[in-house]
Amino acid sequence: MDQANTVNFNTTSRETQLLDRINEIYKKQRFYFATGSTKSLAFRKAQLKILRDAILQNEQIITEALHKDYSKSPFEAYTTEIGPVLSEIRLVLANLEKWAKPKRVATPFPFFPSSSKIYRDPLGITLIISPWNYPFMLLMQPLISAIAGGNTMVVKPSEISAHTAAVMATILKNNFVESYIAVIEGDGFEVGKALIENHHFDHIFFTGSVNVGKKVMEMASKHLSPVTLELGGKSPCIIDKDASIDFAAKKVAWSKWLNVGQTCVAPDYVLVHESVKNKFIQKLSENITKMYGDNPALSKDYGRIISDARFNALEKMLHQGDIVIGGQTDAASRYIAPTVITNVGNNDLIMQEEIFGPILPIISYYTNREVLERIAAHPNPLALYIYTESNDVSDYFIKNVQFGGGCVNNGIVHLANSNLPFGGVGNSGVGQYHGIYGFETFTRQKAILKTPSWFDMPIIYPPYKNNVKWIKKILR
Repeated sequence: MDQANTVNFNTTSRETQLLDRINEIYKKQRFYFATGSTKSLAFRKAQLKILRDAILQNEQIITEALHKDYSKSPFEAYTTEIGPVLSEIRLVLANLEKWAKPKRVATPFPFFPSSSKIYRDPLGITLIISPWNYPFMLLMQPLISAIAGGNTMVVKPSEISAHTAAVMATILKNNFVESYIAVIEGDGFEVGKALIENHHFDHIFFTGSVNVGKKVMEMASKHLSPVTLELGGKSPCIIDKDASIDFAAKKVAWSKWLNVGQTCVAPDYVLVHESVKNKFIQKLSENITKMYGDNPALSKDYGRIISDARFNALEKMLHQGDIVIGGQTDAASRYIAPTVITNVGNNDLIMQEEIFGPILPIISYYTNREVLERIAAHPNPLALYIYTESNDVSDYFIKNVQFGGGCVNNGIVHLANSNLPFGGVGNSGVGQYHGIYGFETFTRQKAILKTPSWFDMPIIYPPYKNNVKWIKKILR
C-alpha cells in the first residue's frame, strides 16, 4: 500500500515515525485549508461525486472485505453499509446549496436600517475515528458531512475490521490528495493518542465505546478541540401488553440479530409485560428459525463475531441466567447462536455492560413505572424501542425516558433516516449528525450584522444628556 496516504508502523521506531508522519500531514492540511480551496460549494460537490463514483466502482471489493471481516452477507453489506452511504451522498448533493445559504434573521429596531444573517463556515482540520462494527458506513457518513462542510479530514479506521479498513484506505488514497483527506492506520489507542494529544483539531468525530469516548474527550480538552462522540449503552426494548406480539417478535428478531447483534442501537434487553412474556418468547423463537433456519451456523445470512476477544467476552455472558433459546457456540469460527436469556438480575455482568452481540436478556414487568425504574438503573440509552398499539403508552415512555432516538413498533431504522438527527445523550454521546445535522456539526455559525451608511442613530453617541429617556422608549 502506498505510503503517500496511509501509514502502518511496525518498526522499532514506530512511535517516532508516527509522530513525524502526523506532523507532516497536519502541516499539509493546515496549509491547504488556508488556501480556501475546500470552501467553494462547487469544490465540495465535486469531491462528493468523486467519492460516490469510487464507491460504486469498488462496490464488490467493499462487499468482499466486509465478508472477510465477519461473514457479512451481500444483502447486509449493501443495506447496512454501502446503500446508506450512497443515500447520504445523494441527500447532501441535493440540499447542500440550500443548507449553506446565509440565513436571514430578525434585527432589533434600534439597529435600523441594519440587516442580520447567519453564515455557515467550515471548521478547518477535522479528525474522524471510526469503529469496527459498521466499518464502512461509520467512517464514510461523517466523512461526507465533513466534505460538505468544506473541511480537510484525517481519518482513522478501526484496525479490528482490517480488510474493510484496507479497502477504504485504498479508495481514499487513490482519489484524494492527503493534504485534503489522509488516512492513518494502526493501533487505535496508539494512533488516536498521537493524533489528539499533539495537535489542535478543529473538530474530532469519534464513534466507539463509552470508555474510549471519555478518553478522547479528555485528551481533546488539552487543545480545546470540540468533539462529537457517538457512543452506546444499554438500549431497552419495551413490549407492552397491548402490542401486536407477532409483529413485535419479528421486528425484534430482525433488529437484534442483524450484524449478529454488533450494532450500537440494537435492542440490548427486552422489558416485556408479564402477561405476554411466554407468547413473545415463543414467537421470537419462531422468527429466529424463519430467518436463519434450524441451525443458524449454516445460514449464509448470519455472520460471525468480529474477534476472539469479543467472542470471549460474550461467551462469559452466557453463564448467567437461564438460556431459553440458542446458546450454542463455536470458538474456532467465532460463532454464537441467536440467544435469549431469562432470569437475569441487575447485578449480573450481562446487565452491567452493553452486550454488543447476539445475546438478548428478557425481563418481565407489571407496571409502566417499573419499566422506568429498570431503565433508570443504567445510564442514558442511545436508543429506545416501544412496541404498543396505545399512543398513550408510547407517549408516556417517550416523555419520561431520556434517550438518543428510537422507534415505536420498529427497531433501529431511525438510524437509516438521514432526515432525523442521530446521536446520544449523556453517557451515550455528545452531538448529532446525518443529513443537515451532520452539515451543521462540521460547520460553525458566523453572525453578521450589516449596516448601510446612509442613516445613523445620533442618540447612541456621547454626550448623552437627556438621551436615556429616549433610548428607554426605543428599547421598550
